[in-house]
Amino acid sequence: MPEKFPRKSPEPPSGPGHRRDVDQLRPTGVPDGELWRKAAKGDDPSAFGELFERHIDAVYNHCFRRTGSWEAAEDLASVVFLEAWRRRHDVSLSGESILPWLLAVANNVVRNRDRSLRRHRRLLAKLPPAVVAPDPADDAVSRVDDERAMQRVLEVFTRLLPDEQDVLALCVWAGLSYTDAAVALGIPVGTVRSRLSRAREHLRRLAGLEAGAGRTGGPAPTSSPGSGQGPAQGRASGRAPGRAQGRALSAHRSNHVNGELQP
Repeated sequence: MPEKFPRKSPEPPSGPGHRRDVDQLRPTGVPDGELWRKAAKGDDPSAFGELFERHIDAVYNHCFRRTGSWEAAEDLASVVFLEAWRRRHDVSLSGESILPWLLAVANNVVRNRDRSLRRHRRLLAKLPPAVVAPDPADDAVSRVDDERAMQRVLEVFTRLLPDEQDVLALCVWAGLSYTDAAVALGIPVGTVRSRLSRAREHLRRLAGLEAGAGRTGGPAPTSSPGSGQGPAQGRASGRAPGRAQGRALSAHRSNHVNGELQP
């Protein structure tokens, strides 16, 4: 594994977040599969860094959509690539893109957030400290606004069943095809379609409840049926994410909400 992740300061995506993600399913240059094989065999030390540069935006945006926190997304996205390296012999490619598999890892990392971060910190402790320069692109006010907007979306999103959340995040927010989402989730394409249909119907019912609560002044439900989960953790803290030593990612803004859930 490389001593540390490559750093980058990407420009904010100019279009909807899921379109940027979909573009990364069709990478130019050396195919993902070839880079991954070189990285796994140790034939090319730069191959894993190239995969990181190619897909970090999509993974980072996905983690932000699932948590509503830039700081959490930064930590969790780096965990995804650490997990990807640890499980490099288990990788399953959709065509020649590794992105669907990375997003599946991201779903598991977000779901097991506390355990994932504990493992992440243990691994980072073994690496040399990284010297991190301040990022002039950081805009604290905009970042807090983004987090607040995403948290409003997540207040509804997290009331869906977990499997509905996964398929909606992949197909709507990340823009994966049914086939790629099926590979990422390890389920048949027909199951992806049925879960997405169910998720959309569930959202319509929740929207009706929200509208009714707004008319009566009553509170809206705060958890999904049978899930025991409330709104996602990681609410905006009123400050821009810190730059803890050893972090792998530079934060950036994104158009993060599309389709059925848009603040």
